[in-house]
Amino acid sequence: MGAIPGGVDTSQQPPMTVPLRHFVVGLGFLLAGTLLGMGHAADAVDGMAGLAHVHLLLVGWICVTIMGAMTQFVPVWSGTQLHSRRLANLQLLLVVGGLLAFVAGLLTVELSWLAGAGVAMLAGFWTFVYNVGRTLATVDGLDVTERHFAIALGFFVLLTLLGVLLAVDFTQPLLAEVSVTRIGVVDAHATVAVFGAVLTTIYGALYQLGTMFTQTELHGVDHRLRALEEVGHPLGVLLLAGGRLFEVVPIARIGGLLLVIAALAFGAVLLRKLAEMQVPRTPMHTRYAVVAVALPAWALLAAPAWVAEPTAVAHRFGGPGSSHLLFVGVVGFVVLGTLYHVVPFVVWVHRYSDDLGFEPVPMIDDLYDDRIAAADATLLVAGTTLLVAWEYLEAPQLLVSVGGGLVALGVLAFLANVLLVLVRHSPQPLDRIVLGSLSPRRTPQTLEEQPAEP
Repeated sequence: MGAIPGGVDTSQQPPMTVPLRHFVVGLGFLLAGTLLGMGHAADAVDGMAGLAHVHLLLVGWICVTIMGAMTQFVPVWSGTQLHSRRLANLQLLLVVGGLLAFVAGLLTVELSWLAGAGVAMLAGFWTFVYNVGRTLATVDGLDVTERHFAIALGFFVLLTLLGVLLAVDFTQPLLAEVSVTRIGVVDAHATVAVFGAVLTTIYGALYQLGTMFTQTELHGVDHRLRALEEVGHPLGVLLLAGGRLFEVVPIARIGGLLLVIAALAFGAVLLRKLAEMQVPRTPMHTRYAVVAVALPAWALLAAPAWVAEPTAVAHRFGGPGSSHLLFVGVVGFVVLGTLYHVVPFVVWVHRYSDDLGFEPVPMIDDLYDDRIAAADATLLVAGTTLLVAWEYLEAPQLLVSVGGGLVALGVLAFLANVLLVLVRHSPQPLDRIVLGSLSPRRTPQTLEEQPAEP
């Protein structure tokens, strides 16, 4: 694989530490969420540990990673300048501060903290939406990836509004005075978060990454499948969330079926691109192949459940056996696979790109350890398979313990591999990436220290 794929304008990217700071912080939340999940499974954590575990992974890892990825690649892919670097740093500070306070409130059952923490996260996400939205507004004629990102930004606004409403309702019963129930708002919030903000972003990114890194193009039936997904998915999210919010089963059923059809269409496109791949396989391709199988499998499990009871709590994320398939097999593998290229890509551009043609330099895929990548893939696939089997077959608890343990080991192996890339190759030390100018270590002027914005 070439060091820099064709069509990518790396001169437009923000300073290295802006996206990497998001990615490293996100990886920290991944580790924290994994450990908390293990503790919760062993009944070793007090408070509302299950809810804290979900928010650490979904907000702390997935959403913070999405924020960093959009901040990095919207300017690169779209050939424009990021609206504001200051806002890109501010968004991370607000979301991280709010999430830490939110998780602390859940674990200590200090529910009065949740409203303020929720408002801080809302401010962070809205800062991100404004910054990326203003960046996209400078682009003429949005392509399929940019359109998905723009829609995802709208879902981020909606999910944070619902989230703050739920946080306030813990101590001030606002929902008792309106015509919706708390469980309806929870269902709508979860629907917009997972299927709206996260899955819409994933689809948009994979239209770009799935073609770029297989050296293929959409052709023939791909265009019809893409059109089906582009309309069906966002409309399905709105109908399913609205049907759940107001407990209108027929509306929720239509929304769920649209999501299923869109997932099958997108899964077919991704599978076709992987089958047509013109480059050697990398860890990113391996993980995308898992997604190409897991996404249709999730859709087929979700379809009968959403036809029967789309508003049931047990069917919030699909049918029996499908929640781990969705969260680990689809979302987790997309993010892990993408980070296996994105983190080395960002580091490579800033460390080695200027030396290309003047002296031998490693390729992007040479920066991580292939053996660790193979090990974490094996652990994650095995663990996910056991978790799906446990959930679908209602197998003994031992199976979920073993599966969860394998997934945790796979996550730790992945974290070690990515951190080794930063330690061995990054021109900036890890503390400088995370803390920026607050780092106690004195270093020469960094790439981030550029002239102030107008």
